Amino acid sequence: EVRLVESGGGLVQPGGSLRLSCTASGFPFNYAMSWVRQAPGMGLEWVSTIFTAGQTYYTDSVKGRFTISRDNAKNTIYLQLNSLKTEDTAMYYCAKGDARVIPDSDLPRGQGTQVTVSS
Repeated sequence: EVRLVESGGGLVQPGGSLRLSCTASGFPFNYAMSWVRQAPGMGLEWVSTIFTAGQTYYTDSVKGRFTISRDNAKNTIYLQLNSLKTEDTAMYYCAKGDARVIPDSDLPRGQGTQVTVSS
């Protein structure tokens, strides 16, 4: 059974930083892994993907501010969020696979961690 557990969200002021973590279990950790987010009243939005060998991809709105990484020995991925903006407020989900090519309804993801950016 695929299990993805996110942590690290919270309330932060604009310009602040957070580091999200996601620990995976129930499958070999040789998959691409992604972060997606969902703002209130909106659909799921792809944020970033990292492949096993370390190649990374970002949606344009977070390039230069967010950094995805992975520790294959710990079955864990991370998302460093810097220079946060109010529009980054969302529930952030860790997902198994490349979320750019997997339909939302088929995307295995965790329970999410809330990021709120507000002064």
